[in-house]
Amino acid sequence: MAVDSVPSFDNRLDSADDLADIFEIVKLAVRKTTGKERAGLMLGLADLGGGPQGFVGAFYPVATNIIVMNSLPLRRIRETEPVLYKPYVFHILLHEYLHTLGIIDESATRQKAFEISMKLFGENHPVTHLAADLSKFIPKLVYPVYGWQAREDYTLELVEGFDRSSTSNYIN
Repeated sequence: MAVDSVPSFDNRLDSADDLADIFEIVKLAVRKTTGKERAGLMLGLADLGGGPQGFVGAFYPVATNIIVMNSLPLRRIRETEPVLYKPYVFHILLHEYLHTLGIIDESATRQKAFEISMKLFGENHPVTHLAADLSKFIPKLVYPVYGWQAREDYTLELVEGFDRSSTSNYIN
């Protein structure tokens, strides 16, 4: 399967305006590298908190159509390391999108995210560096273990137009 050149995905990410734009790049990346895709997903933003032990960047409740992303690190990265914002969002959405495609095992998901990042962005891009070792950039970020549950008192804000390329499949 032919894959767009590295600069193509780098330029696409640089040109992305919002979370929905970045997700469209994630879906294209997965489709081009694996041939798999899924439509009809939603993104919810919630302050899932964090603490001395760490925080979760996002999670996918298995057998649903929603990815829940922690808004706390998004705000923090925008404030402290804005250059990492788009690569971080790409990595987190890629990781969770792979879960929605049935790769539930965390180790396998991290490996697949790294392989896709390396293939499309090259070894020197921040997306690939994040996929290789997120803890170097965000030491307190952890991946949830299977069965992890978010606290029940969070408020979920749905991102409008998130999976927009799938809309035409449902609405004519």
